[in-house]
Order: sequence, then C-alpha cells, then structure tokens
Amino acid sequence: QFLMANKLDTAMWISRLFTVYCSTLFVLPLLGLHEATSFYQRALLANALTSALRLHQRLPHFQLSRAFLAQALLEDSCHYLLYSLIFVNSYPVTMSIFPVLLFSLLHAATYTRKVLDARSSNNLPFLRKLLEKLNANQQNILKFIACNEIFLMPATVFMLFSGQGSLLQPFIYYRFLTLRYSSRRNPYCRTLFTELRIVVEHLIMKPSCPVFVRRLCLSSISFISRLAPTVA
Repeated sequence: QFLMANKLDTAMWISRLFTVYCSTLFVLPLLGLHEATSFYQRALLANALTSALRLHQRLPHFQLSRAFLAQALLEDSCHYLLYSLIFVNSYPVTMSIFPVLLFSLLHAATYTRKVLDARSSNNLPFLRKLLEKLNANQQNILKFIACNEIFLMPATVFMLFSGQGSLLQPFIYYRFLTLRYSSRRNPYCRTLFTELRIVVEHLIMKPSCPVFVRRLCLSSISFISRLAPTVA
C-alpha cells in the first residue's frame, strides 16, 4: 500500500537500485570486461531516467519557454540528467560512474528506510544498521562525489587529447560543473573548490616550493577563479 500510494517515488527507488546494481557490475566486472561496458551505459541511462522523473516531480508542468529552462537548470536532477547524457556514449571512465553510484545509493537508502518503517519498526535490524552507517557517512560521501565532479574536468580534457573523448565534451562538462558550483541544494562542490585552493596555497607558500611552481599554481588559481560563476 505504501509503494502504490507513492508510485513516482517507488519508480525512482527501483531505478536507483538498478543504477547501483549496474554501476557495481561495471566497477567490479564479475561478468567480464565486455559486459562491463554495457553495464556502464545501463547505469547512466537508469540515472538519466531517475533524474528525469525527479525533475518532473520538482517541475510537473512542462513549458517550452526560457523561464522554465532557467528554473530547470537550478535543479540538481537536471544537472545529473545532463551528466548522464555527457558520458553515456563516451569511452567508459570509472571516475565518472562513482557520482552516479553514490547518489543512487544514498537516495535508495533513504527510501528503503521509509519502506522498512512502513512495514514495521523492528524488521531486518542488520539492514537498518547498514543504512544508519551509510547515513552517518553521508557528508563524507557527498564530499567524495564533489571531488569526482571537479577532477573529471581535467579528465575530459585528457580524454580529448588521448583520442577517447569528443571535442564538445570538455565544454559541455564545464557547463555542468558551473551548475554544480552554483547548486542551491548541494554546496559541496563550492566547498571542495575552496578547500583545494586553501591546501594548494598553503603548500606553495612554503620556502621549499620552487618559484616557477608557485607562479604556475597562482596563475592556475587565478584562471580557475575567473571561470567560476557568481553565486547569489
């Protein structure tokens, strides 16, 4: 009754579980390397479906207008719909699957707790402890996801020069990264950029750091800062 009363949430729960399943079989290719590639694409397609359903839930009345598009781009679900479309047909990159896997795992765990609560307060204690441990480490997991999002930017550039990526991919991914940086619901991307800047500045200001390395890092920090979008 609980599942039928929340059909859209249940559909997203199932698609997230399927995403976790496919992502795991890509990261751990138990069925062979050839099959791992297909699981990579299935995971991203399932994530795209979940993101589309979540976006429909957040903005149920679709309008073909600039204002609606601007509003949609503020939603994290729209960001990860774009993310899935960027990588679904690209060369499989293990780093790109971790945000999809971990977000799906966190959201699936949250809804699984609701399903367990709807059944009984004491059933499956082992699973409940596992979900509680996952929830306790949520902040660290979100920081890890943000770190993946940031370092995928140079990875897309490297893929382009190695012949494994397209010319448009770095530019589209840069747009995705600016959306994540400006996210209203998830500030971890901004936080990680700030923390990385502090760490790098601390290291390069040490007397043992070569002058040319210091200048290169300061120039890089200045360049990246200029590319960062303005956050309201």
